[in-house]
Amino acid sequence: MNPADLGLPVDVPSTALFTDQYELTMLQAALRAGTADRRSVFEVFTRRLPDGRRYGVVAGTGRVLDAVENFRFDAGVLGFLRERRIVDEPTLQWLASYRFSGDIWGYPEGEVYFPGSPILRVEGSFAECVLLETVILSILNHDSAIAAAASRMSAAAGGRALVEMGARRTHELAAVAAARAAYVGGFTTTSDLAAGFRYGIPTVGTSAHAFTLLHDSERDAFRAQVDSLGRGTTLLVDTYDVAEAVRTAVEIAGPELGAVRIDSGDLLLIAHRVRQQLDELGATETKIVVTSDLDEYAIASLAAAPVDAYGVGTQLVTGSGHPTCSMVYKLVARAQSADPKAPLVPVAKKSMGGKTSIGGRKWAARRADADGIAQAEVVGTGPIPSDLAARQLLAELVKGGVVVAREPLDTARERHIAARGALPMSAIQLSRGEPVLPTEYA
Repeated sequence: MNPADLGLPVDVPSTALFTDQYELTMLQAALRAGTADRRSVFEVFTRRLPDGRRYGVVAGTGRVLDAVENFRFDAGVLGFLRERRIVDEPTLQWLASYRFSGDIWGYPEGEVYFPGSPILRVEGSFAECVLLETVILSILNHDSAIAAAASRMSAAAGGRALVEMGARRTHELAAVAAARAAYVGGFTTTSDLAAGFRYGIPTVGTSAHAFTLLHDSERDAFRAQVDSLGRGTTLLVDTYDVAEAVRTAVEIAGPELGAVRIDSGDLLLIAHRVRQQLDELGATETKIVVTSDLDEYAIASLAAAPVDAYGVGTQLVTGSGHPTCSMVYKLVARAQSADPKAPLVPVAKKSMGGKTSIGGRKWAARRADADGIAQAEVVGTGPIPSDLAARQLLAELVKGGVVVAREPLDTARERHIAARGALPMSAIQLSRGEPVLPTEYA
């Protein structure tokens, strides 16, 4: 699908320098050695999930596709590399015409993954594949960490709405990516307008404490907001006295008041009191939104509270304690020569300290029971067993350098809901535990 067909502004600048210098120095050395054109297979995977997590969530795939398409060395970039003497002139000439022309397969965005899952497989010449390592990892490690935290929060929310509010707690560009990943993981809206503009995510927002403090009284502030935004707005009621603010809010907006927001204090106790007060005042349809540095554990603790929506910021955009997934990008197979017909030979790093990897071009499938509940993640390098052939996880994303699997963000969001729902119920427990599925190697 053409990006323009989605009706969204998806153009991004060149991503060629979103990389580490050694990617280019390896390229220079491989060009000089005559090995740069050897057909190669790189895979993205993680050796372990973050401590206590029971599943991971693939997010950022769409951004990876954009990054690959826009990995171009224009005159300015080449000039920088020449001035700094990062690489020699023959390498600069090679980079000037760089276009990824290989194939990429991967777990579709929103899918879950486990240790050893070949989340992304990049195939082409060594030269064109090695350059993509850093930008692919930076996107997948960040976005998948946010999506995993979002998924846990979504499960804890039990169907209640979740608002992403973390833009002020992270880098301004990371905030946009975080909002996108949170949406994949189950959040319903974002406060970040750049994320709404770029990815079509629904946006929300009304006022902060500063708006109340600006006015001579809370009543004046509420009146100004209702006059401007209508009775369906959300009024922030914890600037001064919560009970008095709720009474004033209903007096001004009437029972049509959209919602009240609570941002401090004992949220469980206050939510119950506010709900009782709203009902007594006739505002039975007015919703309650809570914020205040929530994470999945705080959300779960409010399960019995009369809360309709949660706003989450800091803990979400920092991965709720795990801001990266520790994904790696490893060469797992390569040809013995530059001959296109040369067979692939499995290669793997052998190392102390748990950093070993398994060589060979891999497939992955998920074994399920008769009810469709997943039982194991199966990863192999040989023929795919017939009973797993229909349950393969990798999908073709790029063919011959052309993106073939761009999709609306809602598709990834829906995929995640289905994938998480097909896991054993223990997957959504917040208590510490091992990955909910074992990884088996065939």
